[in-house]
Amino acid sequence: MTAPAKQKTALPSALIIRLGRFVWTTLWHLMMSRLAPRDASGAYTRPASTFRGSISSEPGAPYPPAVQRYRLYVGWGCPWAHRTLVVRALKGLEAAIPITIVSPSPEAGGWVLDDPEADCRTLADLYRKAAPGYSGRSTVPVLWDDETQTIVNNESADIIVILNAEFNAFAQQPDLDLYPEQLKATIDQWNEKIYHAVNNGVYRCGFAQTQEAYDAACNELFTELDEIDTVLKTQQYLCGSSLTLTDVRLFTTLYRFDLVYYGLFKCNRRRIQDYQYLGAYLQELYQLPGVASTCDLETVKRDYYGNLFPLNPGAIIPSGPDLSYLTAPHHRTALFATSNG
Repeated sequence: MTAPAKQKTALPSALIIRLGRFVWTTLWHLMMSRLAPRDASGAYTRPASTFRGSISSEPGAPYPPAVQRYRLYVGWGCPWAHRTLVVRALKGLEAAIPITIVSPSPEAGGWVLDDPEADCRTLADLYRKAAPGYSGRSTVPVLWDDETQTIVNNESADIIVILNAEFNAFAQQPDLDLYPEQLKATIDQWNEKIYHAVNNGVYRCGFAQTQEAYDAACNELFTELDEIDTVLKTQQYLCGSSLTLTDVRLFTTLYRFDLVYYGLFKCNRRRIQDYQYLGAYLQELYQLPGVASTCDLETVKRDYYGNLFPLNPGAIIPSGPDLSYLTAPHHRTALFATSNG
C-alpha cells in the first residue's frame, strides 16, 4: 500500500518567520536611516538645505537676474521641485529659465541626469562641482548659475520667492505677485502650519518608524486638512481672494496625495477628492494656465512606488487612481465671483 503523500506546510515555521522578520526589520531600519533620518521617538526629521544664496538686481550682487543664465534642476516626481515649476509656469518664465530633468535611481543612490552632461552624470556630481568635497544630501530643486558654475540655492521655499520677484523683467506675467507685501504675514503663517502638518506631514507619516510617531503625524495631517477644507468653504484661496505662494506650496502635496501618499505613505483616512471644498480647490489650481503641464501622473507614481524600496520592496506600481476629475468643472470661480460681487 502506498503511503499518503505528506501535506506541504501552508506557512513557514514560526522560527523562520521570526528570523525573517528580525532580519527584514533590521535592514529596514538601516535603509530608513539613510533615506529618512529619525529622532529618538522614531519620527522623521528632514535635514536643512545647504545652499541659500539669492538673486538680486542690487549693485554688486553676485547673482543678478538675467535671461538663461540660471537653470533649474528638477525631478518630475518631487513635490519640492514641482513648486518651482508651478511658479515658473504661472509667471511665464519658461523662456528665461531653462530646466534640466533628473530622475531617482536606487542603483546610483540618488538623482541622475536624464541627459548626462560632460562632467556630471548624477546630481551629486553637480553638487561636488559647485562645492568640491561636498558630502551632504544632493536634493532637488537646484537653482544653478551657468556663468559661475555653482549652486545659488537648493531650498524650494527660497527659490519660489526668487522666481516670483526677481525675474519680472523677463516674465510673461510680471504683474502676478504671489507674495504681496500686504499678505506676507498671513502667507508666512500659513506656510509654517502647512509645511509641518501637510507638506512634510505626509513624509512624517510615510517615514515614521514607530506607531506613536505615525499616529501623531497622521492626526496632525488630517486635523490641518479638515481646517483648510473649512476655510475654503468661504474663500477662494488660503489667503483670501488672491492666489499666493501658499496655494502653490499646498498644491504640489495635494496633487500627489491620492496618487501616492494615500496608499504608499499610509495617509488613508480620506482622499483629497472626498473633501467637498479642498477637492474642488485642487481642481481649480490644476486648471490654472500652465499648471497641468507641470504635472506628470505616471512619473510621480513611478518615482515613488518604483524607487522607495523600504516602503515598496516589490516596486509594483498600481494602475490607479483615476484623477480625471481634476479636469472636470469645479464651479468655484463663479461661486466666489458671485459672493464677492
